[in-house]
Amino acid sequence: EVREGNKVLKRFDKEVLNSSICSKETVKKAQQLLKDVVEKDYGTGHRMYSKNFSMAGKTGTTQKNYVEKNPDKLAYISSFAGYFPADNPKYSCIVVIHEPDKDEGYYGADVSGPVFKSMAQKIHAISPMVDEVDSKNIQDADLEKEYQQYYAEAQKKYNTIPNVKGMCGMDAVSLLENLGIEVEVHGNGKVKNQSVSQGTNIKQVKKIVLELS
Repeated sequence: EVREGNKVLKRFDKEVLNSSICSKETVKKAQQLLKDVVEKDYGTGHRMYSKNFSMAGKTGTTQKNYVEKNPDKLAYISSFAGYFPADNPKYSCIVVIHEPDKDEGYYGADVSGPVFKSMAQKIHAISPMVDEVDSKNIQDADLEKEYQQYYAEAQKKYNTIPNVKGMCGMDAVSLLENLGIEVEVHGNGKVKNQSVSQGTNIKQVKKIVLELS
């Protein structure tokens, strides 16, 4: 738009000349080349390779002062521009380091690459892993039967100790603890024996031992 101070004199509609800089086929080829930089043995960024997650990008090394004749005074800019995960990109980043210590190295793969990898590793480590489940409505007949048995028992009002033999251990513990009774469990599985008999007045019971098998 054209303005005169805060006054808009003329507006122009946006015109998209080309929605993409290149074809999808070309994009795929470029992505493969960027992956090869890290994954292939001959790639300039291969020392960044990690089997735990994929990265792609391009190393860069630039000399700053071309007119300088003294090699001791030459200065460089090291860079690495990339993204990860390589197959399903979520993050992109460019690391640019001005005038790195030449005694330690000045190539992009030696200086900027490790910084990029370190950041990528930290982000990867704190990113949640998501697994897709085909169906949330998974039915288990035995589990449903046990739940219905527990639910029916839990709805009752008890003045005496119920019979929990045959119940799943976790359900029996939940039922008895909700009655205010301390429960001690031995074993795993379903209740085989209970230390306090069915029908005992709850007020007389502080603790019950369940044997599971």
